[in-house]
Amino acid sequence: MCRAGSSQGGQYLVKEIKDRKNVQLVFVWNRTITSLIEHVDKELILEDLTRFKQFSVDLIVEVAHPDITRQYGPQFLSHADYMIGSPTALADPQLEAILREAAIDHGLYVPSGAFWGGEDIKKMADRGTLKALKITMTKHPNSFKLCGDIKAKNAAVTDKAVVLYDGPVRSLCPLAPNNVNTMAAASLAAHNLGFDGVQGSIVADPNLPDWHIVEVEVWGPGDKESGKAFHCKTVRRNPALIGNVTGSATYASFLSSMLNACNKGPGVHLC
Repeated sequence: MCRAGSSQGGQYLVKEIKDRKNVQLVFVWNRTITSLIEHVDKELILEDLTRFKQFSVDLIVEVAHPDITRQYGPQFLSHADYMIGSPTALADPQLEAILREAAIDHGLYVPSGAFWGGEDIKKMADRGTLKALKITMTKHPNSFKLCGDIKAKNAAVTDKAVVLYDGPVRSLCPLAPNNVNTMAAASLAAHNLGFDGVQGSIVADPNLPDWHIVEVEVWGPGDKESGKAFHCKTVRRNPALIGNVTGSATYASFLSSMLNACNKGPGVHLC
């Protein structure tokens, strides 16, 4: 099993929530309780996640690992709205179906994160005019937390950029569960293509110490092969230290998604 969790996002959200008057922090859980002591008031620390129903909450937010959604997602949705910070879990079609069925009284929210132009892409998917979508993520090799064959491929990178994977997002999500949440969000927005139709590419570049680069390419009506189709490309350069799984600007984007969640009704919502 691949595990590559990070507490940085959780620490950021806790601080931001505590500094705001319009939201209230009810409980915080982490696999390692000791890591919370310096950041969270003792009375807010939940040691046993199975006891989450003892709290009255509007929104439960996951920023730990896809396994949390696999184990608790349907239960969370029976109690409150749920924001899934690791939407790579939804690359499992059975789990996605279970969560969609569970979201009958509460909403399942997917933050857009580093996915630029998500609303426009969703509108194209709704109209059936979205023909192709590709997301390319380029990071320093030390900023990837990988599994399987591409982990060894990444470890072998020396002085030149290497394409570690290029293909359907569904197959990539289990190999890079904490790195490609942007691609998972894209696959949900581009619902007429889905996880099998949206293409994902990850590139390890040892000469990229200060940035994560996310390129989003969209094709619409026309002849794509001859270059006569609608085409839009955006390039997002996100400041990030070597070794960081997530760029700094993504934390603020996630916070905005969280503040805009709740009360949108049942079902799945990109926010």
